[in-house]
Amino acid sequence: MYQAVGSPGSRLIRVTWMLEELGQPYSILKVKQHTDEMRRYNPSGKAPALIDGEVVVTDSAAICAYLAEKHPEKGMAPQTPAERAHLNAWLFFAQSELEAPLWNKLKHRMLLAEEERVDVGPWTTAEFTREIRALELRLGEHEYAMGDRFTAADVILGHCGQWARSARFDVASDRVNAYFDRVLARPALARAKAREEAA
Repeated sequence: MYQAVGSPGSRLIRVTWMLEELGQPYSILKVKQHTDEMRRYNPSGKAPALIDGEVVVTDSAAICAYLAEKHPEKGMAPQTPAERAHLNAWLFFAQSELEAPLWNKLKHRMLLAEEERVDVGPWTTAEFTREIRALELRLGEHEYAMGDRFTAADVILGHCGQWARSARFDVASDRVNAYFDRVLARPALARAKAREEAA
């Protein structure tokens, strides 16, 4: 059985959502970031992590990609080197571009020490608007990031969409909003949220 390590209500949902999509049994090990216990699984102290027997995988996008490839029969993994490159491009875009303004706003509003905070509001708004436009262009007319099938990329992108909406970022694209509505309505995400709330 897998163990999903981290704090409910955080990026841990990416891991539990992926596990629910794959129909895999798992338990949740509640561990706070930057604690000695979390550093047992990730030297940086950052969550989430995934324990798979003797293997520990860190970083949510890497965890989702790992799980997809471990369960290829579920159809969420790339099937060729070209598909793997395409999936990785989506994961890198989600983590380094789309998530960046969300994370920066959160850090400067709540997480950093007072003397380290600056007003990043105008920058994060402008940057997020640019990345939503990029996401719209990259999606094109496709139902999901990789075309007509849901993959690990949609878990990461979908969580970014959920985060953006909860942080009141304006998703100024009908196509992207429809995409977020589609992926965030998946039953596996609802089950993952319920598991985390009960943990």
